[in-house]
Amino acid sequence: MEDLKVNDVDETANEHRHTERPLLPRESPSSTKPAFITSAPGKVIVYGEHAVVYGKAAMAAAISLRSYLLVSTFSEPQRTTTLKFPDIGLEHSWRMDDLPWSAFAHPSKKKHYYDLVDKLDAELVKAMQPSLSVISPKASSADREIHQAAGSAFLYIFLSLGSKDFPSCIYTLRSTIPIGAGLGSSASICACLSSAILLQLRALSNPHPGQPLDEAEMQIKRINQWAFVGEMCIHGNPSGIDNTVATGGKAVVFRRSDSKLPPTVAPIRNFPVLPLLLVNTRQSRSTATEVAKVAALRKVHPAITEPILEAMDKITETAYNLVSSLAFDSKDDSSVQALGDMMRINHGLLVALGVSHPKLERIRELVESLSLGWTKLTGAGGGGSAIALLNSSASPSKLQILQERLDDEGFERYETTLGGDGVGVLWPAVSLKGPEGEGGDEIDPETFLNAQGAEAIEKLVGVRIDAFGNNEGWKFWSNSGPHINKEGAQEPIDV
Repeated sequence: MEDLKVNDVDETANEHRHTERPLLPRESPSSTKPAFITSAPGKVIVYGEHAVVYGKAAMAAAISLRSYLLVSTFSEPQRTTTLKFPDIGLEHSWRMDDLPWSAFAHPSKKKHYYDLVDKLDAELVKAMQPSLSVISPKASSADREIHQAAGSAFLYIFLSLGSKDFPSCIYTLRSTIPIGAGLGSSASICACLSSAILLQLRALSNPHPGQPLDEAEMQIKRINQWAFVGEMCIHGNPSGIDNTVATGGKAVVFRRSDSKLPPTVAPIRNFPVLPLLLVNTRQSRSTATEVAKVAALRKVHPAITEPILEAMDKITETAYNLVSSLAFDSKDDSSVQALGDMMRINHGLLVALGVSHPKLERIRELVESLSLGWTKLTGAGGGGSAIALLNSSASPSKLQILQERLDDEGFERYETTLGGDGVGVLWPAVSLKGPEGEGGDEIDPETFLNAQGAEAIEKLVGVRIDAFGNNEGWKFWSNSGPHINKEGAQEPIDV
């Protein structure tokens, strides 16, 4: 299996010799451009949570819940840049001349789009503080902290890559991903910001049919490394997994053998798209608390706990080898059941570690009592969310019964898919044409903001809303196209 370090990208040496197609000619950023939208998915941990803390492998995959960033430029005498994120109640404008351009442009600090940034510059973080301290002055301290974290991710990327000559812009964010639920919402947003600003710089070539694999991979790495910068602004020391899934989509297997080093990540380029039911228990939980539970159990009962963690490692290995096999067919019941069995066993092991919750067990009971699929908790546990891989024979009537029971018991459910596309762009930003010819209109910030709820956002701009599950205007940077061995199958995972 191909391993790479998260964000281990050195484009400096390759800047003049890599095989990308020539970028579009650079134009003056002062001219008004058509509005465009970038989008990136959330993620779930499919196998191996908690075991990954102890150097074991885990698997994460993209889900079809996504974030969307509308970028609109306009002319005005006094140039400003505005960040609007109504889902968290954030709206703030900065005068371009008031931003700390000189600090970020200093020869000792200036970064180019192809530079690797693996840590934040403390002096630049300090230089941003006056611009961050004025965000949401009347909000509660908790909301201000969230707003300023989002603002710091935006400003660090914007000031590192952008220019004082940028035109006035409004960056409007909408998300269909539950925020704070361990589903990678912040990484999705950072991937949107990174790709949007890189597109404004013309540092990316638009995705196109027949795009060479090495070119697409270079584009994805570039977006990913700057999305990781945004994640560092929000989380301090992120693993890099969430932004890697948000940019590349599909799925990855990852392992952190040394806590002082980034995890190794292997993309699963041919991971199948599978139907998934995501259920939020609405039960608050603390990741630190659940991790501490496992640590305490391991300390008291190492001879019992270690085999459980090893078994989870083998589950991830088995699942990887299943989806990598040429014999795997996502439309074949036996193939899907094999993955489902791994989910069921993995959940049982997590229960044994003490990180489940009665609400998670209730969700599992409801799904399995109707024989609709296989259920496990995802993430830290102790509440949070559960995922259910649905079998192809699930009847609509039984699904309706399940939905009604989940709604009646106060759970929040999302019908989604596993293993979809990563970061993409809709350029220009126009709504999808309907069957009667309606739509096809430019999407402006007001229209975007007026879309109420996830369904309305998807209907306006979503990537899976026509009869074939796509808005044909969307284009994705894709590194799909599996690496194959001599026998024609992907190399099995070496764990």
